[in-house]
Amino acid sequence: MGNICRSPLAEGLLLHHLTDRSFGQLVEVDSAGTGGWHVGNPPDERSTDVARRHGIRLNSRARKVECSDFTSFDMLICMDDQNLRELVDMGCPPERIRTMMSYASRPDHDHVPDPYYGGTDGFELMYRLLDSAVLGLIESIESILESGSS
Repeated sequence: MGNICRSPLAEGLLLHHLTDRSFGQLVEVDSAGTGGWHVGNPPDERSTDVARRHGIRLNSRARKVECSDFTSFDMLICMDDQNLRELVDMGCPPERIRTMMSYASRPDHDHVPDPYYGGTDGFELMYRLLDSAVLGLIESIESILESGSS
């Protein structure tokens, strides 16, 4: 939504895990929100803290999704159905949109809950869900690259 909690952590996790992969330099990673409330701000301190505890660095600044993202990126990955609907309403082709939890190996959630209004436990849950889903996303990217399709 505002690009300061879930998406920056997902971006940081993806960049972290891609450093161990031979194809990591072929993947462009960015995060953005459907709302512009926090544009230019660093990630929420609680997201930064949970990332740091797990050895992940968050370096992004909040930005709002732009229509040019719909052609610049092969996939736009949402944390929940509300963000998915907002992307579609903005004109993003539905075939370019995925949900993050669709990549989790054993999804016990259908979306990544927004921890913004909660406590530390919500940020830890967000980390666990995103780490699982990001690893699945990397496997999916690897499979696409091996098959030669996009």
